[in-house]
Amino acid sequence: MTDIKKGCDLCGLPVEVFAFTLKTKEGEKLFCCEGCKGIFQLLNEDEILSDPEQDQPSKK
Repeated sequence: MTDIKKGCDLCGLPVEVFAFTLKTKEGEKLFCCEGCKGIFQLLNEDEILSDPEQDQPSKK
């Protein structure tokens, strides 16, 4: 992880937790929260690259 401060790729707020990321055709996108990540996914479905870990059903 780097010390470079970056804004959310949806709303522009500072990204402090680097757990909210998506891999897209344009590169990795960072988000300040799960809400911004979800909205970006809905608006840009065709730009998001598939993540094999997310595609597998959870084992509960």
